[in-house]
Amino acid sequence: MMQDNYIQTLINLKEEILKSRYTIAKVANRELLFLYYKVGKTISEKVNADKWGSKTIQKLSVDLQRELNGLRGFSFSNLKNMRLFYEEWQASFSTDFSKITISQLLTGQLQDSDNQQNKIGQTLSGQFINSFVNIGFTSHIEIISKTASIDSRLFYIAKSAQEFWSVRTLKQHLKNKLFEKQGMLPNNFEQTIVSSKERKKALNNFRDHYLLDFIRISDEDEEDEKLLENEIVKNIKKFIISLGNDFAFIGNQFRIIVAEKEYFIDLLFFNRKLQSLVAFELKTGEFKPEYLGKMNFYLSTLDEYVKQEHENSSIGIILCKEKENKIVEFSFRDFNKAMGVATYKTSRRLPEKYKNILPDAEALKKLMD
Repeated sequence: MMQDNYIQTLINLKEEILKSRYTIAKVANRELLFLYYKVGKTISEKVNADKWGSKTIQKLSVDLQRELNGLRGFSFSNLKNMRLFYEEWQASFSTDFSKITISQLLTGQLQDSDNQQNKIGQTLSGQFINSFVNIGFTSHIEIISKTASIDSRLFYIAKSAQEFWSVRTLKQHLKNKLFEKQGMLPNNFEQTIVSSKERKKALNNFRDHYLLDFIRISDEDEEDEKLLENEIVKNIKKFIISLGNDFAFIGNQFRIIVAEKEYFIDLLFFNRKLQSLVAFELKTGEFKPEYLGKMNFYLSTLDEYVKQEHENSSIGIILCKEKENKIVEFSFRDFNKAMGVATYKTSRRLPEKYKNILPDAEALKKLMD
């Protein structure tokens, strides 16, 4: 009995410590962002009013680090980023939200006298501020330097916070223009998902293209679908990050039995937001129309034997190396199950500029021997 009480106390204390650490980190990041915003504001005002140039900002960086021994994060480049951080967000909010500033949002001081404007600020802070303060300054700089519209910035901020993107992952999604490609997945959702709300959610949960840069496949093995599947399963956490954090992995080679015959689905997931089973079929070559017939069969079987009563109909995604959208469009006609076709890219090949720098596999083998 005493042992049980001790274990429960240990669990409770562990949870409290972890919760406290998270809160401290969140508060610290919020304070840091607010500090950088204020520093950026000061530099911006000095540049405009007192005509400060690059040499003055460089001198400021050196003097700050001399005055505060061991100070980090206030290099010349970072001071320029702080100015960018202030000016870009100040411009965004002065355009779209009038008198409301990041300063007010970070401190929670929405003191505008205009009721309608204050209402907008309250809504914005509720939907946005938690995400804003949960991502680091480096991520913020990546977002504002690689995007122009307020909508795209809010999108990447929300995704970075909700899906715990690293800076590297964020860079990949920015490079692949994830925001612009939302809803671009070739699909038949219009015919197969009756609810417009559910249809929109489905579109927002799938992408036209997935970067699977954690997969290393040689030229000789590029047509081996089983090897691709094994690499995904071996790196399932990274694959789920590529898909989005609402996906839960059920299994690979998921067995279904129809009329005493076995069939196997490459990868099966459950999406919490869609409340649907999601089947992935992997194809290492170009999309072919016959793939949809097989997927339609799988989805019918899942809906009949696996799907629970409270869940929505299953969705299928054909993940292939290449596709022609017109062929996909014609192939979708007359199918009654929700399906989409996406492509993927791996980091199979070394970039050209590195090919002559590193020794090839044979040379490395000789060196090891």
